Amino acid sequence: MDLKVNLQKDSYKIYIKQGLLDHILEYIEPLCKGKQVMIISDDQVYSHYGQKLTQQLSQRYRVGQVVIPHGEQSKRFDILPDIYHQLLAFHLTRSDAIIALGGGVIGDLAGFVASTFLRGVQFIQIPTSLLAQVDSSVGGKVAVDLPEGKNLVGAFKHPGAVFIDPLTLKTLDQRYINDGMGEVIKYGCIFDQSLFQQLLSYTSFDDLYQDIDEIIYRCVDLKRIVVEKDLLDFGDRLALNFGHTLGHAIEQYYHYEKYSHGEAISIGMVQLSLIAEKKGLTQKGTADQIKKALDLYHLPYIAHIPTEELKKAMALDKKNINQKLSFVLLKEIGDCFIYPSDLSFIDESREV
Repeated sequence: MDLKVNLQKDSYKIYIKQGLLDHILEYIEPLCKGKQVMIISDDQVYSHYGQKLTQQLSQRYRVGQVVIPHGEQSKRFDILPDIYHQLLAFHLTRSDAIIALGGGVIGDLAGFVASTFLRGVQFIQIPTSLLAQVDSSVGGKVAVDLPEGKNLVGAFKHPGAVFIDPLTLKTLDQRYINDGMGEVIKYGCIFDQSLFQQLLSYTSFDDLYQDIDEIIYRCVDLKRIVVEKDLLDFGDRLALNFGHTLGHAIEQYYHYEKYSHGEAISIGMVQLSLIAEKKGLTQKGTADQIKKALDLYHLPYIAHIPTEELKKAMALDKKNINQKLSFVLLKEIGDCFIYPSDLSFIDESREV
């Protein structure tokens, strides 16, 4: 399966194929015309796939590696100088390429490095987590975190291509399968009631895996449609932030140590829907439907954080423009809308 994100000069293809990593050189060689590539990965992912990727690419390129500790804590601004120094020591040039091998953290970090080093070098995405495969590897948003909040320093850097091999999910811990399912459920909630109902029809992720290529394709295609309409995240693309305004604040509150991204946005989706139901903005029972999907894929829906504490983190959200936030709400499953408000919107609930 493959599809194309049509962005004029920034257009790129997304390939979805089981076993693709076994033949990656034949896909990358037409794209990367330089003599060198630098793989940026984390210690867990590199231990599984780094040698396979390096051996193949070494047939055509001089290959380097930057391997960082896994986890959101590594996606921080102060890690950048060391990475830039390693790229300089490798003598990476503007005709060469950076390859992101990993989940959402690596994709964000490597993409930001590629957008800034030498004012921009070519960038290839090889997402290995479910969350990255269905969401973060597509769309060109790259960023690093500051102590005050998530993704506060970033850029738009579209990859030359995205290569998705669903077999990499076989080496993921169960928690990070569940993490990715938070984003899959999000797509059903905001755009596709039939996808949402399909997710409820399985008994577990193992049952769902028989259709994993189709599900990844559907999520990526939904994101492609939105990105093509709204490249810079000021209009239709805001819908992709369902659950994220609360979710990012929850991650920040716990210093990225208690909840993964998918877990935090799962909480955000339910709690925001409960508030919207109380205000008559969302159909009654919608939050319960989301809870049913989250239960099936072992995701949380409440964090028991006082609302006033969360508002402090939300005040620093990059989507907070002129003290206004664009909350993504559901009319019902599969039908979302943007609701401009301020931080007082969540005062309806004492805790989230």
